[in-house]
Amino acid sequence: MDHTGGEVVSKDIGLSPQGLVLDPALGPKGPYITIEGKDLHLFPGFMDVHVHLREPGFSYKETIASGTRAAARGGFGYVCAMPNVRPVPDSLENLKLQLSLIEKSAKIPVLPFGAITMGQEGAVLSDMADMAEHVAGFSDDGRGIQNEFVMRKAMNMAKKLDKIIAAHCEDESMLDGGYIHQGDYARKHGHAGISSESEWRQLDRDLALAEQTGCKYHVCHVSAKESVSLIRRAKARGVDVSCETAPHYLLLDDSQLIEGGRFKMNPPLRGREDREALLEGLMDGTIDMIATDHAPHSAEEKSRGLALSLFGVVGLETAFIALYTGLVRPGLMSLRTLVDLMSHQPKQRFGIPPQADCTLFDLGARSTVDPGMFLSKGRSTPFEGRVVYGRCLYSSSGAKTTWMDQAYFNQEGLA
Repeated sequence: MDHTGGEVVSKDIGLSPQGLVLDPALGPKGPYITIEGKDLHLFPGFMDVHVHLREPGFSYKETIASGTRAAARGGFGYVCAMPNVRPVPDSLENLKLQLSLIEKSAKIPVLPFGAITMGQEGAVLSDMADMAEHVAGFSDDGRGIQNEFVMRKAMNMAKKLDKIIAAHCEDESMLDGGYIHQGDYARKHGHAGISSESEWRQLDRDLALAEQTGCKYHVCHVSAKESVSLIRRAKARGVDVSCETAPHYLLLDDSQLIEGGRFKMNPPLRGREDREALLEGLMDGTIDMIATDHAPHSAEEKSRGLALSLFGVVGLETAFIALYTGLVRPGLMSLRTLVDLMSHQPKQRFGIPPQADCTLFDLGARSTVDPGMFLSKGRSTPFEGRVVYGRCLYSSSGAKTTWMDQAYFNQEGLA
């Protein structure tokens, strides 16, 4: 499948010590091992525009090396790193610290976001102009920009710089100490709930600002049905808006919650109607892409139950296989559409030219999600124990092999 989400075609490929060869007749001499390729599919590398690599500052949760290894194993050839690290990339000096770590440790290309405000405190704009050429865009992900005047200034600057504002939409005045969705599960079990309005109310404000300023606006981790409707209407008016949702919002809802930290993320798992609205939004083009919001924490930080565990789950190693199993195999979505949402669409929106990257999956491989096998330092996933189909055998970026499933290729006599 090519980089524009094209048709699936049958083709011979070769794997040698030099890497993957799309035409073995023209590539380096073998020997090549013949592998029955009934369920093998080669895709353009995926792009995740929403990843928390936790470095610098929180390397006990994740490092750039461990996070990008996990990404390569999940089929990703490119990721964007969120700015809630320490020091916050709110100046060129701070950003260069992160860029040097990326250059030293990343296994795949990483493009960071710069912070919108100094210290991500929502008050004073960061040094956006100084950082612009080095970043994917600007975000204060983890917190919403509460002050409308500050967001307007940020959008005006982003428009001038031709950069994207990627917003975590959350009105903190409406949170009321909540930590899961304000729905049936919260009411039945005595948990403090987070209303959907805390998301869509701020989104509504931002869409009006984006329309007025003309900036490129991107909505992070959409979870609520009202948000989907607002974005759909804004697109119809010509607002330059894109948005993402995450695998867990598409495959799970609050009816599947249990008392454990691996089901706690922000925004929370919403209701069934919200999940159905997200799926509809994917199919009609309202939602532009799927991103993981990969947010690793230590085992202790995720062992405190729903009320006290930190927000965030990991997703780089489960995203494609969970979505393929839950959406493509049952016929809810075509394989072509899924790959487009995970590859072509995010690259196009964030200005990433087609890369010489690819990933090879065995879509017939069946397994059970086991966090103990993750390459990420994070282990908290709501998909733990779920039976999935798909196994990433190989990933590359440029001429560089970034992941090879040694167990598989040893079995086939290639590795």
